[in-house]
Amino acid sequence: MPDPSLDQLAEGVPRITNETVAEHREEVLGSARKYIYPLQHSKHRIVIITTSIVVIFVIAFFSYCTLALYRFKSSSGFLYAVTRVVPFPVARAGTGFVAYEDYLFELRHYTHYYETQQKVDFKSESGKQQLADYQKRALENVINNAYVKQLASKNKVSVSNQEVENTLNTLREQNRLGASDKGFEDVLKDNFGWSLADFKRALKQQLLAQKVVSTLDTDARARAEAAMAELKSGADFAAVAKKYSDDTATKDNGGDMGPPIDKSNRDLAPQTSVAIFSLPAGQISDIVNTGYGLEIVKVLDVQGEKVHAAHITFNFRDISTYINELKEKKKPHAYIKI
Repeated sequence: MPDPSLDQLAEGVPRITNETVAEHREEVLGSARKYIYPLQHSKHRIVIITTSIVVIFVIAFFSYCTLALYRFKSSSGFLYAVTRVVPFPVARAGTGFVAYEDYLFELRHYTHYYETQQKVDFKSESGKQQLADYQKRALENVINNAYVKQLASKNKVSVSNQEVENTLNTLREQNRLGASDKGFEDVLKDNFGWSLADFKRALKQQLLAQKVVSTLDTDARARAEAAMAELKSGADFAAVAKKYSDDTATKDNGGDMGPPIDKSNRDLAPQTSVAIFSLPAGQISDIVNTGYGLEIVKVLDVQGEKVHAAHITFNFRDISTYINELKEKKKPHAYIKI
């Protein structure tokens, strides 16, 4: 049988003209839609299912965290990590919230120390009571810190990272942080579960409280300046110490600090040590801010690497004085019951 010619084969093929092209295109697309529509429908269902799973997970996650934090007051490492990302509040202090993370930061270094260094069993009856007592203290501390920050903001007081570094450098120079940075970091980790960054954070809060009270306690500054004015006019250091000093143990003795001291003496504030060991015998320092008060020191005698000195101190009022005044106006409210 002879092969069909091209003309014969073409007889069964519909002819597409300008008039029929739209009709044929719709015919082809119509055949494809029966495959496309199920795919679109499946894709839509996948989106709905995925979204639903995500929503359920988020709700379950936040429900778990809320129960664990506010009802069971868990301080686990997982929840601590969560609070570092999600700003759960633990209390309200005046017009601002106190982060739950701040509370756990305060609490966890305490529990780490007593569990690892003092071997306290917080599951025992006495351990549970000890933990409850410190939970109250930790909560009060972070609420107070929040008020300190409000006082700092109101009085335009701040602490820079450089000030923190300068304080650390002073402590290093006076050998108050151990023999090496590595050794100090190991001590922080072993005793408190802290990194160096955690220590700097705690130090920054401490320096902020000191700067706030230094700014607010104008009486201590006024008395220190009055004493300094008398010294500059030629008054006897011992007489001025007896007249002004808040150190009851030394004021009647002319401010004499006792036996010669060296740079590593930890009974001295770091700032006082810097002032004493930068002066020659017979010289008087400027007013030194120790963080807890103001001080004027005089070097009586230099004995090799030790110095015999006298001082006049002006104690700051306790920071709680200013915090409590603020609390009376804007009372705190805790979201956990201990």
